[in-house]
Amino acid sequence: MAYNSDTRVCIRGARKQFGASGEIVALNGVDLDVYPGEVVLIIGPSGSGKSTLLRSINRLETLSAGDIWVDGARVTDPAIDIRKIREDVGMVFQAFNLFPHLSALQNLTMAPRTVKRREKTEADRDARRLLERVGLADKEHARPDELSGGQQQRVAIARALAMNPKVMLFDEPTSALDPEMIKEVLDVMLDLAKEGMTMIVVSHEMGFARAAADKVVFMDEGEVVEVGAPAELFDSAVEERTKRFLDHIL
Repeated sequence: MAYNSDTRVCIRGARKQFGASGEIVALNGVDLDVYPGEVVLIIGPSGSGKSTLLRSINRLETLSAGDIWVDGARVTDPAIDIRKIREDVGMVFQAFNLFPHLSALQNLTMAPRTVKRREKTEADRDARRLLERVGLADKEHARPDELSGGQQQRVAIARALAMNPKVMLFDEPTSALDPEMIKEVLDVMLDLAKEGMTMIVVSHEMGFARAAADKVVFMDEGEVVEVGAPAELFDSAVEERTKRFLDHIL
């Protein structure tokens, strides 16, 4: 398959091997197209390569073979300015990864001020707008240890948005949260989806999938096994591996 110029994210033949002799195959020839404004949910058992694929899109992992493009830029080109790629690709992790000594506002303004050289007044204004957007306008002076897990994750989402990314990656964003905090994070993600943000989400939140995902990708053993619209995949999966997995989570 050739590069698809209509995509926001284009993955071709992605392969990732670990171990001294490459005996652990985390990705085994993955092809995937993600279009502008599309919300893609990736599901699969532990160790199926979901997070490795996500981390490869902003080159937190380097592929052993294959190519990835983000908005036409070939991420896998060794000569590419990876800092520019990471400006365009926001990432939200399972662990919130906030700077513990900084306030919520300061967490949001650090990258725009240091990487994009924005003036403090402008960065503060944009950060306050984003905190309001995620329902935390009254928490700008709070440090992470003064916030609940759900609030910390919403700050993490706002921090990623502060760089005006073209695509947002979410790696199990609710798995570290108590059940009552999951909804507040998913609500923010639903709002982003409605606003047309291109999103690739690794999660088993099936309610979010049905409400927001344009397509669901099932991965197993480093491969894309099946792709379909949520209702299509959940209700009438074709592949036996997909059916077995869905029987355990639905």
